Amino acid sequence: MAKSSEETGHRTVGLDLGDRQSRVCELDTASGQVMDTYSVATSAAGLAKRFADRPALRIALEIGTHSPWVSRMLSEWGHEVLVANARQLQLIFASQRKSDAVDAESLARLARFDPGLLRPIRHRGAKAQGDLAVLRARQAAVRCRTRLINHLRGAVKSFGGRLPAAGADAFLSKAAPALPALLRSALAPLLEVIAQLGETIRGYDQAVEALAAKQYPETQRLRQVTGVGPLTSLAFVLTLEEPGRFARSRTVGAYLGLAPGSRSSGQSQPQRPITKQGDRFLRTLLVQSAHYILGPFGKDCDLRRKGEQLAQRGGKNAKKRAVVAVARKLAVLLHRLWASGRPYVPLRQVPVATC
Repeated sequence: MAKSSEETGHRTVGLDLGDRQSRVCELDTASGQVMDTYSVATSAAGLAKRFADRPALRIALEIGTHSPWVSRMLSEWGHEVLVANARQLQLIFASQRKSDAVDAESLARLARFDPGLLRPIRHRGAKAQGDLAVLRARQAAVRCRTRLINHLRGAVKSFGGRLPAAGADAFLSKAAPALPALLRSALAPLLEVIAQLGETIRGYDQAVEALAAKQYPETQRLRQVTGVGPLTSLAFVLTLEEPGRFARSRTVGAYLGLAPGSRSSGQSQPQRPITKQGDRFLRTLLVQSAHYILGPFGKDCDLRRKGEQLAQRGGKNAKKRAVVAVARKLAVLLHRLWASGRPYVPLRQVPVATC
């Protein structure tokens, strides 16, 4: 008697993850026939009940909040897991018939036909994800402080006043005496919150320094580049996890969304903006580092010279393009330093002095 598709494990599964309930569609891999559809609780226990003791399956799911831990758990049970980037897949992301059941079946059929169509991505490991959470928590605290400072400035302006210009660290000492009397009772408590957020951010900064020094010594190599500090270097290492993921350093810029998109047709090849795909947090940090490199405190180096050349071309967005180009080249440089282990040489081609 021939074994069924379930007994041999020849099923392809589409898993549309929801916050509490997830929709599942199982196809017979050989025929493409829908064998089963059901819902499962989006929890370790719920998934274990359905998938822990089954033969190896090919399971496709969309990237999302729950996809990191779900993909790791399913892989530990011996299944082939494909995490689909739905924004690269118009069949799912822009479908006019979008529902949990339809998405689950679409994922299963695409995984059965050609996994490459899902543009699968690889989630970072649990350790890297946990350490990266420290950096993201710091970012959330910084954003809260910035919004509160902006609120205070706007509130004072509405009364005809203006708070002194100051950085975030010096804001409290300069803003407190400048608050209008009518607003002091309303805004003074926010100054206390801003002070507490400042302490929290400083605590995160110490945690980042300790984490980089003790567990990720390779970040010291990346910090040779002026403008790259503990935050950017640690985010770079944690996001990429290992340099061997990329055969060529030049592909790192595109991976982080810093390369222009393309949409050529025939002889038409219009210039496109950068894709802004990949990790937004790291991309933002690289752009901030590029601003420093091109700024008044940046040291002379190949990156700075290249950016200045681009900025001198003129045009409406010349400076902006120069910053993005330097951020892209910085990503390539950091990967090369990490992968090769060679020391950083700021100026590779120094002009020969003439008498």
